Amino acid sequence: MSTETDPQSQPAPSASDKLDKRVLMVAGVVVLGAIMSILDITVVSVALQTFQRDFDATSAQVAWTMTGYTLALASVIPLTGWAADRFGTKRLYLIAVGLFTAGSVLCATASSLEMLVGFRVLQGLGGGMLMPLGMTILTRAAGPERVGRVMAVLGIPMLLGPIFGPILGGALIDSASWHWIFLINLPIGIAAFVYAFLVLPKDHVEPSETFDWVGMLLLSPGLALFLYGVSSIPEAKQEDGTIWTAQVVAPAVVGALLIIAFVPWALNRSNVHPLVDLRLFKNRTMTVAVLAMSLFAIAFFGASLLFPLYFQSVRGEDALHAGLLLAPQGIGAMITMPIAGILADRIGPGKIVLVGISVIAIGMGMFTQLEADTSYTYLMSALFVMGLGMGGTMMPIMSAALATLKAETIARGSTLMNIIQQVAASIGTALFSVLLTNGMIGLAPTDVLGRADAFATVFVVATILVACVLIPAAFLPRTKVAHPVDPAVLVGH
Repeated sequence: MSTETDPQSQPAPSASDKLDKRVLMVAGVVVLGAIMSILDITVVSVALQTFQRDFDATSAQVAWTMTGYTLALASVIPLTGWAADRFGTKRLYLIAVGLFTAGSVLCATASSLEMLVGFRVLQGLGGGMLMPLGMTILTRAAGPERVGRVMAVLGIPMLLGPIFGPILGGALIDSASWHWIFLINLPIGIAAFVYAFLVLPKDHVEPSETFDWVGMLLLSPGLALFLYGVSSIPEAKQEDGTIWTAQVVAPAVVGALLIIAFVPWALNRSNVHPLVDLRLFKNRTMTVAVLAMSLFAIAFFGASLLFPLYFQSVRGEDALHAGLLLAPQGIGAMITMPIAGILADRIGPGKIVLVGISVIAIGMGMFTQLEADTSYTYLMSALFVMGLGMGGTMMPIMSAALATLKAETIARGSTLMNIIQQVAASIGTALFSVLLTNGMIGLAPTDVLGRADAFATVFVVATILVACVLIPAAFLPRTKVAHPVDPAVLVGH
């Protein structure tokens, strides 16, 4: 346990206390790493057509640059909680930044699509650890009394990455080449590594449990196979007219069976912590937060792909301008996110999330009225309204779960939340891709009226799914969360 004197070793701060300089410096480290990881996903999405042209490949082949990264990300997340306990969060964070940066540089040097996919997997191994580690580091640094505010800080790159990624990617590709969407991570990665080395507190590692090899052999390949099957759904629907193909069903079923087999194994490990601690679901708030996060990720991350597609396929905008048109969403989130973080600490996250979801549903509902010539003022207003709601939704849900955990379970709790978010986001993306593909069947590329109607119909489903999040959100704490440990214990852990 740390014996250094710092503000957190004093009596627990009240929820009205601001984040001190030390916590803000740690937050800067985490946000920098999160920006690298999240921006990279969305930046690459605008380069797929460029990859097709430069590597003379099909859309299905270049999609592996996204799928390979996602599968590596999902496979490594379960290991993060155990590794953080075993090696220390600082050491592991430095390794993750190093892996991600090295993978980025190698991607820029790739001379074939196979090399690019391989290097993207290396990137994903580093990127997959950055978010759960960042949540653990921030929660321990600030203490449970201020977890809402630090989650709001971490939420900035999580919500703004999908908005500004296409802008950055489009600008780099137009002004230079696709190589720069990876090379830009080199100076950011070096800065993040040095910053983390200097700012993060020294690790104080306690003796860790034996590594759960059986759990790893069940869960990591299970997640990878399941997500591969799910991510193949849009391609199968487009090429074969059905989702019931061997490419989808075989990996999805095998992956699901491995995940199901992991459940009794994890629950029966009474003497050893499993790879992912499912016993955390005994915590009622954690269970409700996971349900809310699952529904939200399916609805929000799934629907997020619709906005740029509408601007590009119906309104004829290029990737750069489509990204710029999404900016109001980010502005709205930036306005409400810090306020929501403070209020979640003071009055509990339940009320904040209920308001946030209601506002998102209103903004999403505005998109159900889409037409081929809907005014940009109307569209950008709807995006701004959605942004206001987003700022008060995702991170308060996460903070609701983490604020009730004991110090020794924070790493495993953040790992569990990140796995749920990743799986739900992949399901949402596949769901809305299939719905949109079905709506576009038989429509000519020039039939903008029909395409606009297809988007409007899919947004009806998105609005209903967002509204469904109100059900679990109603059970989130509506008063200040009772914290199980003193913040000083967290810092010394």
